[in-house]
Amino acid sequence: MRTSPIQENGITLKAYAGTTGVMLAMNADENKRAGLLGFAIERLRVGNNKRDWLEGGLQFPGVVHTPGELVASNRTPIQKFRWSDYSVYPDEEYTYTVHPFYGTPLQPRVEAGPAATVRTESLQSGEHHVIFNRAAAASQAFSRRFKNFIDQADAARKAKQPAPALPPEALNWLTRGLLDQILNFIRRAQDPNWAIDIAIYEYELPAIIQEVEAAHARGAKVRIVFHAKPNDPQTAVNIQNLASLPNSIKRPRITHKICHHKFIVLSQVAGGVYQPCAVLCGSTNFTENGVYRQANVVHVVERTDLAREYLDLFEDLFRGDDVKSTKKYIDQTNPMDESRSLFAGFSPRSGLVDLKEFIRIVNGARRDVLFCTAFNLYDPLQQALLGQPHDAILRYGLQNTRSKITGFHSDRTAEFTASAMLSGGLEGWLKESTVGQKGNILIHTKIAIVDFTSDSPTIISGSHNLSKPASNGNDENFLILRGLPGVCDVYGCELMRLYDHYRFRFHVAGQSKAGVAPRPLTLTPDDSWTIPYFGGDPLKSLDRPRFAGEAI
Repeated sequence: MRTSPIQENGITLKAYAGTTGVMLAMNADENKRAGLLGFAIERLRVGNNKRDWLEGGLQFPGVVHTPGELVASNRTPIQKFRWSDYSVYPDEEYTYTVHPFYGTPLQPRVEAGPAATVRTESLQSGEHHVIFNRAAAASQAFSRRFKNFIDQADAARKAKQPAPALPPEALNWLTRGLLDQILNFIRRAQDPNWAIDIAIYEYELPAIIQEVEAAHARGAKVRIVFHAKPNDPQTAVNIQNLASLPNSIKRPRITHKICHHKFIVLSQVAGGVYQPCAVLCGSTNFTENGVYRQANVVHVVERTDLAREYLDLFEDLFRGDDVKSTKKYIDQTNPMDESRSLFAGFSPRSGLVDLKEFIRIVNGARRDVLFCTAFNLYDPLQQALLGQPHDAILRYGLQNTRSKITGFHSDRTAEFTASAMLSGGLEGWLKESTVGQKGNILIHTKIAIVDFTSDSPTIISGSHNLSKPASNGNDENFLILRGLPGVCDVYGCELMRLYDHYRFRFHVAGQSKAGVAPRPLTLTPDDSWTIPYFGGDPLKSLDRPRFAGEAI
Protein backbone atom coordinates (compact mmCIF):
# COMPACT_ATOMS: atom_id res chain seq x y z
CA MET A 1 0.00 0.00 0.00
CA ARG A 2 1.00 3.61 -0.40
CA THR A 3 -0.05 6.81 1.28
CA SER A 4 -0.96 10.15 -0.21
CA PRO A 5 1.68 12.87 0.33
CA ILE A 6 1.53 14.10 3.95
CA GLN A 7 2.85 17.54 4.86
CA GLU A 8 3.90 19.09 8.16
CA ASN A 9 6.36 21.83 9.08
CA GLY A 10 7.40 22.30 5.45
CA ILE A 11 8.31 18.62 4.99
CA THR A 12 6.41 16.19 2.72
CA LEU A 13 6.34 12.41 3.24
CA LYS A 14 4.97 9.67 0.99
CA ALA A 15 5.31 6.01 2.01
CA TYR A 16 5.24 2.88 -0.16
CA ALA A 17 4.83 -0.43 1.72
CA GLY A 18 5.80 -3.74 0.16
CA THR A 19 5.85 -7.15 1.84
CA THR A 20 9.21 -6.94 3.59
CA GLY A 21 10.19 -3.34 2.90
CA VAL A 22 8.87 0.21 3.21
CA MET A 23 10.16 3.03 1.00
CA LEU A 24 9.92 6.58 2.32
CA ALA A 25 10.08 9.56 -0.05
CA MET A 26 10.63 13.03 1.39
CA ASN A 27 10.52 16.58 0.10
CA ALA A 28 11.21 19.95 1.67
CA ASP A 29 9.86 23.40 0.99
CA GLU A 30 12.51 25.80 -0.25
CA ASN A 31 12.40 27.80 2.99
CA LYS A 32 13.16 24.65 5.02
CA ARG A 33 16.43 23.91 3.20
CA ALA A 34 18.47 26.54 5.01
CA GLY A 35 20.44 24.71 7.69
CA LEU A 36 18.84 21.34 6.94
CA LEU A 37 21.33 18.62 7.88
CA GLY A 38 19.09 15.71 6.90
CA PHE A 39 16.24 13.69 8.37
CA ALA A 40 15.74 11.70 11.54
CA ILE A 41 13.25 8.89 10.90
CA GLU A 42 11.28 7.41 13.78
CA ARG A 43 9.41 4.10 13.42
CA LEU A 44 6.53 2.79 15.51
CA ARG A 45 5.66 -0.89 15.17
CA VAL A 46 1.99 -0.54 15.99
CA GLY A 47 1.38 -4.16 16.99
CA ASN A 48 3.71 -4.04 20.00
CA ASN A 49 4.00 -0.25 20.39
CA LYS A 50 7.78 -0.47 19.91
CA ARG A 51 9.49 2.76 18.86
CA ASP A 52 12.96 3.09 17.40
CA TRP A 53 15.00 5.23 15.05
CA LEU A 54 16.08 4.06 11.63
CA GLU A 55 19.86 3.90 11.33
CA GLY A 56 22.49 5.02 8.88
CA GLY A 57 26.10 4.03 8.35
CA LEU A 58 27.66 7.47 7.80
CA GLN A 59 28.96 9.94 10.38
CA PHE A 60 29.88 13.62 10.34
CA PRO A 61 33.59 14.29 9.74
CA GLY A 62 35.62 14.65 12.91
CA VAL A 63 33.07 12.93 15.14
CA VAL A 64 34.58 10.11 17.17
CA HIS A 65 32.86 6.83 16.28
CA THR A 66 33.37 3.13 15.74
CA PRO A 67 34.13 2.39 12.05
CA GLY A 68 31.25 0.56 10.36
CA GLU A 69 28.88 1.23 13.25
CA LEU A 70 25.24 1.93 12.42
CA VAL A 71 24.01 5.06 14.18
CA ALA A 72 20.45 6.12 15.04
CA SER A 73 19.25 8.87 12.71
CA ASN A 74 18.30 11.19 15.60
CA ARG A 75 22.06 11.37 16.31
CA THR A 76 23.39 11.39 12.75
CA PRO A 77 20.74 12.16 10.14
CA ILE A 78 19.97 10.57 6.80
CA GLN A 79 21.07 12.88 3.99
CA LYS A 80 18.81 11.53 1.27
CA PHE A 81 15.30 12.33 0.09
CA ARG A 82 14.47 8.64 -0.31
CA TRP A 83 15.17 5.99 2.33
CA SER A 84 13.93 2.43 2.84
CA ASP A 85 13.37 0.18 5.83
CA TYR A 86 13.92 -3.54 5.18
CA SER A 87 13.53 -4.72 8.77
CA VAL A 88 9.74 -5.01 8.65
CA TYR A 89 7.42 -8.02 8.55
CA PRO A 90 4.47 -8.90 6.29
CA ASP A 91 0.95 -7.84 7.22
CA GLU A 92 1.96 -5.50 10.04
CA GLU A 93 1.22 -1.83 10.66
CA TYR A 94 3.99 0.74 11.03
CA THR A 95 4.00 4.50 11.57
CA TYR A 96 6.98 6.51 10.29
CA THR A 97 7.65 10.07 11.43
CA VAL A 98 10.21 12.09 9.47
CA HIS A 99 11.84 14.87 11.50
CA PRO A 100 13.91 17.60 9.84
CA PHE A 101 17.35 17.74 11.48
CA TYR A 102 18.95 21.16 12.15
CA GLY A 103 21.60 22.65 14.45
CA THR A 104 25.15 21.34 14.28
CA PRO A 105 26.66 17.85 14.28
CA LEU A 106 27.50 18.20 17.96
CA GLN A 107 24.34 20.09 18.96
CA PRO A 108 21.53 18.71 16.80
CA ARG A 109 17.96 20.01 16.81
CA VAL A 110 15.27 17.57 15.70
CA GLU A 111 11.98 19.25 14.77
CA ALA A 112 8.46 17.93 14.32
CA GLY A 113 7.61 16.45 10.94
CA PRO A 114 4.98 14.45 9.05
CA ALA A 115 3.92 10.92 10.03
CA ALA A 116 2.58 8.17 7.72
CA THR A 117 0.99 4.88 8.75
CA VAL A 118 1.18 1.89 6.41
CA ARG A 119 0.42 -1.82 6.51
CA THR A 120 2.85 -4.13 4.79
CA GLU A 121 1.38 -6.55 2.25
CA SER A 122 0.09 -9.92 3.42
CA LEU A 123 1.30 -13.35 2.34
CA GLN A 124 -1.98 -14.93 3.49
CA SER A 125 -4.96 -12.79 2.50
CA GLY A 126 -5.95 -11.06 -0.72
CA GLU A 127 -5.47 -12.01 -4.37
CA HIS A 128 -1.71 -11.43 -4.67
CA HIS A 129 1.06 -12.71 -2.38
CA VAL A 130 4.47 -11.50 -3.56
CA ILE A 131 7.79 -12.11 -1.87
CA PHE A 132 11.43 -11.58 -2.85
CA ASN A 133 14.34 -13.37 -1.25
CA ARG A 134 17.10 -11.27 0.28
CA ALA A 135 19.77 -12.54 -2.16
CA ALA A 136 22.59 -10.67 -0.48
CA ALA A 137 25.25 -13.10 0.66
CA ALA A 138 27.79 -10.66 -0.78
CA SER A 139 26.80 -7.81 1.50
CA GLN A 140 27.85 -6.03 4.65
CA ALA A 141 24.71 -7.22 6.47
CA PHE A 142 25.61 -10.85 5.75
CA SER A 143 29.22 -10.25 6.82
CA ARG A 144 28.09 -8.75 10.12
CA ARG A 145 25.58 -11.48 10.92
CA PHE A 146 27.66 -14.46 9.88
CA LYS A 147 31.25 -13.36 10.49
CA ASN A 148 32.13 -16.63 12.23
CA PHE A 149 31.04 -18.62 9.20
CA ILE A 150 33.09 -16.44 6.84
CA ASP A 151 36.14 -16.85 9.10
CA GLN A 152 35.67 -20.63 9.06
CA ALA A 153 35.34 -20.60 5.27
CA ASP A 154 38.53 -18.55 4.92
CA ALA A 155 40.39 -20.96 7.20
CA ALA A 156 39.18 -23.93 5.12
CA ARG A 157 40.27 -22.24 1.90
CA LYS A 158 43.75 -21.50 3.25
CA ALA A 159 44.05 -25.12 4.40
CA LYS A 160 42.87 -26.28 0.95
CA GLN A 161 39.91 -28.02 2.56
CA PRO A 162 36.30 -28.14 1.30
CA ALA A 163 34.28 -25.04 2.09
CA PRO A 164 31.74 -25.45 4.90
CA ALA A 165 28.05 -25.48 4.08
CA LEU A 166 26.04 -22.36 4.79
CA PRO A 167 24.45 -22.79 8.24
CA PRO A 168 20.63 -23.00 8.50
CA GLU A 169 20.35 -19.54 10.05
CA ALA A 170 22.22 -18.03 7.08
CA LEU A 171 19.99 -19.88 4.61
CA ASN A 172 16.88 -18.65 6.42
CA TRP A 173 18.18 -15.10 6.32
CA LEU A 174 18.93 -15.30 2.59
CA THR A 175 15.58 -16.83 1.56
CA ARG A 176 13.61 -14.35 3.73
CA GLY A 177 10.44 -16.47 3.57
CA LEU A 178 10.52 -17.18 -0.17
CA LEU A 179 11.15 -20.90 0.29
CA ASP A 180 8.39 -21.11 2.89
CA GLN A 181 6.01 -19.57 0.38
CA ILE A 182 6.75 -22.38 -2.11
CA LEU A 183 6.55 -25.14 0.50
CA ASN A 184 3.34 -23.81 2.04
CA PHE A 185 1.73 -23.63 -1.39
CA ILE A 186 2.53 -27.31 -2.02
CA ARG A 187 1.23 -28.25 1.46
CA ARG A 188 -2.19 -26.92 0.56
CA ALA A 189 -2.66 -30.13 -1.46
CA GLN A 190 -3.63 -32.09 1.65
CA ASP A 191 -5.40 -35.18 0.34
CA PRO A 192 -6.94 -36.80 -2.77
CA ASN A 193 -9.36 -33.88 -3.05
CA TRP A 194 -6.46 -31.64 -4.09
CA ALA A 195 -3.98 -31.53 -6.96
CA ILE A 196 -0.72 -29.76 -7.76
CA ASP A 197 0.59 -29.50 -11.32
CA ILE A 198 4.20 -28.37 -11.67
CA ALA A 199 6.07 -27.14 -14.75
CA ILE A 200 9.74 -26.67 -13.94
CA TYR A 201 13.12 -26.04 -15.57
CA GLU A 202 15.46 -27.00 -12.71
CA TYR A 203 14.19 -29.47 -10.12
CA GLU A 204 16.96 -29.73 -7.53
CA LEU A 205 16.32 -28.30 -4.07
CA PRO A 206 15.84 -31.15 -1.55
CA ALA A 207 13.31 -29.24 0.55
CA ILE A 208 10.98 -28.80 -2.46
CA ILE A 209 11.54 -32.34 -3.73
CA GLN A 210 10.64 -33.75 -0.31
CA GLU A 211 7.52 -31.58 -0.07
CA VAL A 212 6.29 -32.75 -3.49
CA GLU A 213 6.93 -36.37 -2.54
CA ALA A 214 5.05 -35.84 0.73
CA ALA A 215 2.05 -34.44 -1.17
CA HIS A 216 2.03 -37.51 -3.40
CA ALA A 217 2.34 -39.82 -0.39
CA ARG A 218 -0.73 -38.34 1.29
CA GLY A 219 -2.79 -38.97 -1.83
CA ALA A 220 -2.82 -35.55 -3.45
CA LYS A 221 -2.80 -35.72 -7.22
CA VAL A 222 0.64 -34.66 -8.42
CA ARG A 223 1.81 -34.16 -12.01
CA ILE A 224 5.11 -32.71 -13.20
CA VAL A 225 6.38 -31.49 -16.58
CA PHE A 226 10.14 -30.98 -16.56
CA HIS A 227 12.77 -29.64 -18.92
CA ALA A 228 14.36 -32.36 -21.04
CA LYS A 229 16.44 -32.59 -24.17
CA PRO A 230 19.10 -35.04 -25.39
CA ASN A 231 22.61 -34.88 -23.93
CA ASP A 232 21.65 -32.11 -21.53
CA PRO A 233 23.14 -32.16 -17.98
CA GLN A 234 20.09 -30.44 -16.47
CA THR A 235 17.83 -33.13 -17.93
CA ALA A 236 19.88 -35.83 -16.20
CA VAL A 237 19.62 -34.00 -12.87
CA ASN A 238 15.87 -33.60 -13.24
CA ILE A 239 15.36 -37.28 -14.09
CA GLN A 240 17.41 -38.35 -11.10
CA ASN A 241 15.52 -36.10 -8.68
CA LEU A 242 12.16 -37.31 -9.99
CA ALA A 243 13.08 -41.00 -9.88
CA SER A 244 10.97 -41.82 -6.81
CA LEU A 245 7.73 -40.66 -8.47
CA PRO A 246 5.80 -42.97 -10.82
CA ASN A 247 6.28 -42.45 -14.54
CA SER A 248 2.54 -41.90 -15.01
CA ILE A 249 2.64 -38.52 -13.27
CA LYS A 250 5.71 -36.99 -14.91
CA ARG A 251 6.45 -35.90 -18.45
CA PRO A 252 9.77 -34.81 -19.97
CA ARG A 253 9.34 -31.69 -22.07
CA ILE A 254 11.50 -32.44 -25.11
CA THR A 255 12.62 -29.14 -26.61
CA HIS A 256 15.52 -27.81 -28.66
CA LYS A 257 15.54 -24.70 -26.42
CA ILE A 258 14.57 -24.79 -22.72
CA CYS A 259 11.39 -25.45 -20.80
CA HIS A 260 11.96 -22.43 -18.59
CA HIS A 261 8.75 -22.52 -16.54
CA LYS A 262 8.65 -22.29 -12.75
CA PHE A 263 4.95 -22.53 -11.90
CA ILE A 264 2.60 -24.65 -9.79
CA VAL A 265 -1.19 -24.79 -10.18
CA LEU A 266 -3.29 -25.75 -7.15
CA SER A 267 -6.69 -27.32 -7.89
CA GLN A 268 -9.54 -28.91 -6.01
CA VAL A 269 -10.67 -32.24 -7.45
CA ALA A 270 -14.30 -33.39 -7.47
CA GLY A 271 -15.49 -36.37 -9.47
CA GLY A 272 -12.21 -36.41 -11.36
CA VAL A 273 -12.68 -32.79 -12.50
CA TYR A 274 -9.99 -30.23 -11.67
CA GLN A 275 -11.17 -26.86 -10.36
CA PRO A 276 -8.09 -24.60 -10.33
CA CYS A 277 -7.84 -22.27 -7.33
CA ALA A 278 -4.44 -20.53 -7.41
CA VAL A 279 -1.13 -20.41 -9.21
CA LEU A 280 2.42 -19.87 -7.97
CA CYS A 281 4.77 -18.35 -10.54
CA GLY A 282 7.70 -15.94 -10.83
CA SER A 283 11.41 -16.24 -11.60
CA THR A 284 12.58 -18.72 -8.94
CA ASN A 285 14.13 -22.00 -10.05
CA PHE A 286 13.85 -24.87 -7.58
CA THR A 287 17.58 -24.78 -6.79
CA GLU A 288 19.88 -23.56 -4.04
CA ASN A 289 20.98 -20.65 -6.22
CA GLY A 290 17.40 -19.78 -7.13
CA VAL A 291 16.07 -19.81 -3.59
CA TYR A 292 19.04 -18.49 -1.60
CA ARG A 293 21.54 -16.64 -3.75
CA GLN A 294 20.03 -15.08 -6.86
CA ALA A 295 17.58 -12.19 -6.56
CA ASN A 296 14.23 -13.81 -7.31
CA VAL A 297 10.50 -13.40 -6.78
CA VAL A 298 7.62 -15.76 -6.03
CA HIS A 299 4.17 -14.47 -6.95
CA VAL A 300 1.02 -16.35 -5.87
CA VAL A 301 -2.27 -15.32 -7.48
CA GLU A 302 -5.47 -16.51 -5.79
CA ARG A 303 -7.76 -16.28 -8.81
CA THR A 304 -9.55 -19.18 -10.42
CA ASP A 305 -9.64 -17.60 -13.88
CA LEU A 306 -5.88 -17.03 -13.98
CA ALA A 307 -5.17 -20.45 -12.48
CA ARG A 308 -7.35 -21.97 -15.21
CA GLU A 309 -5.17 -20.40 -17.91
CA TYR A 310 -2.05 -21.90 -16.37
CA LEU A 311 -3.76 -25.28 -15.95
CA ASP A 312 -4.90 -25.31 -19.57
CA LEU A 313 -1.31 -24.68 -20.70
CA PHE A 314 -0.07 -27.40 -18.34
CA GLU A 315 -2.52 -29.88 -19.89
CA ASP A 316 -1.06 -29.10 -23.32
CA LEU A 317 2.45 -29.74 -22.03
CA PHE A 318 1.46 -32.89 -20.12
CA ARG A 319 -0.16 -34.38 -23.22
CA GLY A 320 3.28 -34.36 -24.75
CA ASP A 321 2.55 -32.00 -27.62
CA ASP A 322 5.68 -30.92 -29.47
CA VAL A 323 6.96 -27.33 -29.42
CA LYS A 324 5.43 -26.53 -32.82
CA SER A 325 1.99 -27.66 -31.61
CA THR A 326 2.35 -25.72 -28.37
CA LYS A 327 3.28 -22.56 -30.29
CA LYS A 328 0.16 -22.96 -32.45
CA TYR A 329 -1.96 -23.52 -29.33
CA ILE A 330 -0.59 -20.37 -27.64
CA ASP A 331 -0.99 -18.26 -30.79
CA GLN A 332 -4.65 -19.26 -30.95
CA THR A 333 -5.66 -19.19 -27.29
CA ASN A 334 -3.35 -16.58 -25.72
CA PRO A 335 -3.32 -13.39 -27.85
CA MET A 336 -1.89 -10.31 -26.15
CA ASP A 337 -4.73 -8.32 -24.57
CA GLU A 338 -3.92 -4.81 -23.34
CA SER A 339 -7.45 -4.32 -21.98
CA ARG A 340 -6.96 -6.72 -19.06
CA SER A 341 -5.74 -5.51 -15.69
CA LEU A 342 -4.23 -8.96 -15.06
CA PHE A 343 -2.94 -10.85 -18.08
CA ALA A 344 -1.06 -14.17 -18.12
CA GLY A 345 1.07 -14.71 -21.21
CA PHE A 346 2.87 -17.78 -22.47
CA SER A 347 5.45 -18.77 -25.06
CA PRO A 348 6.73 -20.01 -27.46
CA ARG A 349 4.64 -17.89 -29.80
CA SER A 350 4.92 -16.40 -33.26
CA GLY A 351 5.79 -12.89 -34.40
CA LEU A 352 7.48 -11.65 -31.18
CA VAL A 353 4.12 -10.13 -30.25
CA ASP A 354 4.89 -10.40 -26.53
CA LEU A 355 8.13 -8.44 -26.94
CA LYS A 356 6.34 -5.87 -29.07
CA GLU A 357 3.73 -5.43 -26.34
CA PHE A 358 6.45 -5.01 -23.72
CA ILE A 359 8.04 -2.30 -25.89
CA ARG A 360 4.68 -0.57 -26.32
CA ILE A 361 4.14 -0.54 -22.56
CA VAL A 362 7.60 0.86 -21.83
CA ASN A 363 7.37 3.50 -24.54
CA GLY A 364 4.09 4.64 -22.99
CA ALA A 365 5.78 5.64 -19.73
CA ARG A 366 4.84 9.11 -18.48
CA ARG A 367 6.85 9.30 -15.25
CA ASP A 368 9.30 6.47 -14.67
CA VAL A 369 10.65 3.05 -15.68
CA LEU A 370 12.23 0.60 -13.20
CA PHE A 371 13.70 -2.75 -14.21
CA CYS A 372 15.84 -5.67 -13.00
CA THR A 373 16.71 -8.21 -15.67
CA ALA A 374 19.11 -11.07 -16.37
CA PHE A 375 20.97 -12.20 -19.49
CA ASN A 376 20.85 -10.41 -22.84
CA LEU A 377 17.63 -8.59 -23.64
CA TYR A 378 15.93 -8.21 -27.00
CA ASP A 379 17.76 -5.13 -28.24
CA PRO A 380 14.70 -3.02 -29.26
CA LEU A 381 13.25 -3.68 -25.78
CA GLN A 382 16.50 -2.75 -24.08
CA GLN A 383 16.60 0.51 -26.02
CA ALA A 384 13.02 1.25 -24.95
CA LEU A 385 13.95 0.61 -21.30
CA LEU A 386 16.98 2.89 -21.57
CA GLY A 387 15.18 5.68 -23.43
CA GLN A 388 17.01 8.74 -24.66
CA PRO A 389 19.68 10.57 -22.68
CA HIS A 390 18.17 13.23 -20.41
CA ASP A 391 14.57 12.47 -21.39
CA ALA A 392 11.74 13.37 -19.04
CA ILE A 393 11.31 9.80 -17.75
CA LEU A 394 12.96 8.80 -14.48
CA ARG A 395 14.78 5.49 -15.12
CA TYR A 396 16.50 3.04 -12.79
CA GLY A 397 17.61 -0.38 -13.94
CA LEU A 398 19.95 -3.30 -13.39
CA GLN A 399 20.92 -5.93 -15.90
CA ASN A 400 22.97 -8.96 -14.87
CA THR A 401 24.68 -10.62 -17.84
CA ARG A 402 26.96 -13.62 -17.43
CA SER A 403 29.96 -11.40 -16.79
CA LYS A 404 28.81 -8.24 -15.05
CA ILE A 405 26.02 -6.22 -13.46
CA THR A 406 25.24 -3.04 -15.36
CA GLY A 407 23.23 -0.18 -13.91
CA PHE A 408 21.25 2.33 -15.91
CA HIS A 409 19.41 5.52 -15.07
CA SER A 410 18.02 8.61 -16.73
CA ASP A 411 21.39 10.09 -17.60
CA ARG A 412 22.72 7.44 -19.97
CA THR A 413 26.13 9.08 -19.90
CA ALA A 414 26.43 7.85 -16.30
CA GLU A 415 25.70 4.17 -16.77
CA PHE A 416 27.79 2.00 -14.47
CA THR A 417 29.12 -1.51 -14.04
CA ALA A 418 28.99 -2.79 -10.49
CA SER A 419 31.04 -5.44 -8.77
CA ALA A 420 29.06 -8.32 -7.32
CA MET A 421 31.39 -8.51 -4.34
CA LEU A 422 33.72 -6.08 -2.63
CA SER A 423 36.58 -6.85 -0.29
CA GLY A 424 37.13 -3.30 0.90
CA GLY A 425 36.64 0.36 0.15
CA LEU A 426 34.96 1.98 3.13
CA GLU A 427 35.96 2.63 6.69
CA GLY A 428 34.91 -0.42 8.69
CA TRP A 429 34.15 -2.42 5.52
CA LEU A 430 33.98 -6.15 6.26
CA LYS A 431 35.26 -8.82 3.94
CA GLU A 432 32.45 -10.32 1.85
CA SER A 433 32.12 -13.91 0.72
CA THR A 434 30.02 -16.09 -1.56
CA VAL A 435 31.62 -19.31 -0.37
CA GLY A 436 29.57 -22.40 -1.05
CA GLN A 437 27.67 -20.77 -3.91
CA LYS A 438 27.97 -21.30 -7.64
CA GLY A 439 27.71 -19.19 -10.76
CA ASN A 440 27.86 -15.46 -11.42
CA ILE A 441 24.21 -14.56 -11.99
CA LEU A 442 23.12 -12.67 -8.87
CA ILE A 443 20.06 -10.92 -10.33
CA HIS A 444 17.69 -13.47 -11.86
CA THR A 445 14.46 -11.48 -11.89
CA LYS A 446 12.85 -10.45 -15.18
CA ILE A 447 10.85 -7.41 -14.15
CA ALA A 448 9.93 -4.02 -15.58
CA ILE A 449 7.69 -1.45 -13.88
CA VAL A 450 6.27 1.48 -15.78
CA ASP A 451 5.01 4.59 -13.93
CA PHE A 452 5.63 3.23 -10.45
CA THR A 453 5.09 6.68 -8.91
CA SER A 454 1.70 7.12 -10.61
CA ASP A 455 -1.71 5.82 -9.53
CA SER A 456 -1.80 3.45 -12.54
CA PRO A 457 1.47 1.52 -12.68
CA THR A 458 2.14 -1.47 -14.94
CA ILE A 459 4.27 -4.50 -14.02
CA ILE A 460 5.81 -7.13 -16.29
CA SER A 461 7.13 -10.14 -14.34
CA GLY A 462 7.70 -13.85 -14.79
CA SER A 463 10.11 -16.46 -16.14
CA HIS A 464 10.34 -14.69 -19.52
CA ASN A 465 13.91 -13.43 -20.05
CA LEU A 466 12.66 -10.56 -22.25
CA SER A 467 14.70 -11.98 -25.11
CA LYS A 468 13.99 -13.25 -28.61
CA PRO A 469 14.60 -16.94 -27.66
CA ALA A 470 12.23 -16.52 -24.71
CA SER A 471 9.53 -15.38 -27.11
CA ASN A 472 9.82 -17.78 -30.03
CA GLY A 473 11.68 -20.81 -28.67
CA ASN A 474 11.48 -21.33 -24.92
CA ASP A 475 8.54 -22.44 -22.80
CA GLU A 476 7.89 -19.33 -20.69
CA ASN A 477 5.19 -17.53 -18.72
CA PHE A 478 4.71 -13.96 -17.55
CA LEU A 479 2.21 -11.65 -15.90
CA ILE A 480 1.25 -8.12 -16.95
CA LEU A 481 -0.47 -6.29 -14.09
CA ARG A 482 -2.06 -2.89 -14.69
CA GLY A 483 -3.44 -0.40 -12.18
CA LEU A 484 -2.56 -2.39 -9.04
CA PRO A 485 -0.45 -0.01 -6.93
CA GLY A 486 -0.46 -2.31 -3.87
CA VAL A 487 1.20 -5.12 -5.83
CA CYS A 488 3.45 -2.62 -7.57
CA ASP A 489 4.70 -1.33 -4.22
CA VAL A 490 6.09 -4.79 -3.39
CA TYR A 491 7.94 -4.95 -6.69
CA GLY A 492 9.08 -1.33 -6.61
CA CYS A 493 10.48 -1.44 -3.07
CA GLU A 494 12.55 -4.50 -3.93
CA LEU A 495 13.78 -3.26 -7.30
CA MET A 496 14.99 -0.05 -5.70
CA ARG A 497 16.64 -2.07 -2.90
CA LEU A 498 18.66 -3.95 -5.49
CA TYR A 499 19.44 -0.83 -7.51
CA ASP A 500 20.63 1.16 -4.50
CA HIS A 501 22.71 -1.82 -3.31
CA TYR A 502 24.66 -2.10 -6.55
CA ARG A 503 24.86 1.65 -7.20
CA PHE A 504 26.52 2.08 -3.80
CA ARG A 505 28.95 -0.75 -4.54
CA PHE A 506 29.84 0.91 -7.83
CA HIS A 507 30.79 4.11 -6.02
CA VAL A 508 32.89 2.20 -3.50
CA ALA A 509 34.65 0.21 -6.22
CA GLY A 510 35.28 3.42 -8.15
CA GLN A 511 37.20 4.84 -5.23
CA SER A 512 39.24 1.65 -4.95
CA LYS A 513 40.25 1.81 -8.64
CA ALA A 514 41.33 5.45 -8.48
CA GLY A 515 44.88 4.52 -7.47
CA VAL A 516 44.67 6.10 -4.03
CA ALA A 517 43.49 4.84 -0.68
CA PRO A 518 39.69 5.12 -0.53
CA ARG A 519 38.56 7.93 1.71
CA PRO A 520 35.73 7.24 4.13
CA LEU A 521 32.35 8.53 3.07
CA THR A 522 30.95 11.04 5.52
CA LEU A 523 27.91 13.20 6.02
CA THR A 524 28.03 16.83 4.93
CA PRO A 525 28.18 19.17 7.95
CA ASP A 526 25.91 21.81 6.36
CA ASP A 527 22.92 22.08 4.01
CA SER A 528 24.99 21.84 0.81
CA TRP A 529 24.08 18.13 0.53
CA THR A 530 20.64 19.29 -0.70
CA ILE A 531 22.01 21.14 -3.75
CA PRO A 532 22.01 18.10 -6.09
CA TYR A 533 18.34 17.50 -5.23
CA PHE A 534 17.32 21.05 -6.13
CA GLY A 535 18.82 21.56 -9.58
CA GLY A 536 22.41 20.46 -9.07
CA ASP A 537 21.84 16.93 -10.39
CA PRO A 538 19.09 16.31 -12.98
CA LEU A 539 18.46 12.74 -11.80
CA LYS A 540 18.15 13.59 -8.11
CA SER A 541 16.14 16.71 -8.89
CA LEU A 542 13.60 14.54 -10.71
CA ASP A 543 13.67 11.69 -8.19
CA ARG A 544 12.84 13.92 -5.20
CA PRO A 545 9.45 15.32 -6.34
CA ARG A 546 8.28 12.27 -8.30
CA PHE A 547 8.71 9.72 -5.53
CA ALA A 548 7.26 12.23 -3.06
CA GLY A 549 4.07 12.33 -5.13
CA GLU A 550 4.23 15.61 -7.00
CA ALA A 551 2.51 15.81 -10.39
CA ILE A 552 5.76 16.78 -12.16
